[in-house]
Amino acid sequence: MYKTILEFIRRNRLFLPGDRVIVALSGGADSVCLLVVLNECKDELGISLKAVHVHHGLRGREADRDSEYAKTLSKSLSLPFSCVHVDVTGYAREHRLSVEEAGRLLRYEVLENERLSFGGNKIAVAHHKDDQAETILHHLFRGTGLKGLGGIRPERDRIVRPLLAVGKTEILAYLEEKGISYCEDSTNSHTDYARNRIRGILLPAIKKEINQRAEDNIIHAGEMAAKADEYLEKQAEKFLKEWAVLKRDENGALLSIGVKTEGLILEEDIIRTYVLRAMIRLVSGSMKDISMTHVEGTKALLWAQSGKQINLPGGRIALRSSDYLWIKNKMKNETVDNPNDILLPQVDFQVFPYKKGQEIPKNGYTKWFDYDKIKCALSVRYRQTGDYLTLTGGGRKTVKAFMIDEKIPREERGKIPLIADGSHVLWVIGYRISEYYKITDDTHTVIQMQLDGGKDNG
Repeated sequence: MYKTILEFIRRNRLFLPGDRVIVALSGGADSVCLLVVLNECKDELGISLKAVHVHHGLRGREADRDSEYAKTLSKSLSLPFSCVHVDVTGYAREHRLSVEEAGRLLRYEVLENERLSFGGNKIAVAHHKDDQAETILHHLFRGTGLKGLGGIRPERDRIVRPLLAVGKTEILAYLEEKGISYCEDSTNSHTDYARNRIRGILLPAIKKEINQRAEDNIIHAGEMAAKADEYLEKQAEKFLKEWAVLKRDENGALLSIGVKTEGLILEEDIIRTYVLRAMIRLVSGSMKDISMTHVEGTKALLWAQSGKQINLPGGRIALRSSDYLWIKNKMKNETVDNPNDILLPQVDFQVFPYKKGQEIPKNGYTKWFDYDKIKCALSVRYRQTGDYLTLTGGGRKTVKAFMIDEKIPREERGKIPLIADGSHVLWVIGYRISEYYKITDDTHTVIQMQLDGGKDNG
């Protein structure tokens, strides 16, 4: 197994001589194996190591045991060691995250801070082949494109994963052969997290009932998806070099990017998707909170009338002009066709996992909706012909009829902002939300919509 990992490291150029590497050490079998193997080959690779343990403030004495073990192991290997305590529960509550997601964010924040203080340039984590198969399936079931099907990359943003070439069985056999102990995390056996259910129930059943080599086949498919994703991104870059127009401010910051619609329409649909994703990423700086519904909604503008636009997360818009499709930052003083549009509220969108029993905000300026029920790119706009709400019991009512029933004066109806999924209205701001999108026990993912500034506008 040592040779397999070393060959994987070299093939993927995970380390270069002189690299200073932070190793994430939880105390579990995977991270212990990672630290031991890297310690064995550090001289051959010419790298320096430091072990870092993140104490999440969960699991009581069991967590204290893990922390002490990590410290002892690092000392026995003559490696520098740090233990950093974080308050996962408090962070999750403050940022309305699941405990699992809060722990992940804080863990990587600690590792990055430790990298900087160590003068390091890499962070090694212990994801292995079984994690890869689990991740690919999780992305597939939740909905994803080729990037998600590609699974975990060997290296990304200074994070390296040397164990992706080996599975859990090999890791445990290696530790047993070396006579090295490790800590068991009792939460790994819990089935209240989707990933744990895939790992503990679904994958074993697939291997038993369908194909013993199912994991290897899933990973192979993921590798092909990753290669296809990389190729399509390069094709999108080539297209943008030929067809894109960029507008920058006086400091050189990108304000907007447009492409000639006649050129993009002639491309295959998959190329159109990758071009639009690249455009959004260039203007936004990331793809945070951008889903396929946003990309598909933007794509629909290619065949729309000039002047049509949709809102994107982070204060960006996609706009169809006479010859171009633009992704741009929404400027407060921007001239728009509808003078009411300058009064549209700024809405902050956040997407995060929902855990049954989480308290739903009860103020007028923050609303939660079931993200998985949304079919189109969301837009913040005024009412249009055909807009409707879903009522209790599943019936529909047009927004026009709703406003009449609410005795809203005719001259005010066109000034009330709403958030819509196509013609299906989620929220008539200041009045009510659609029953269809409400949080239920079956909700897995929440999209939070918060009016900018926290002002209670209803």
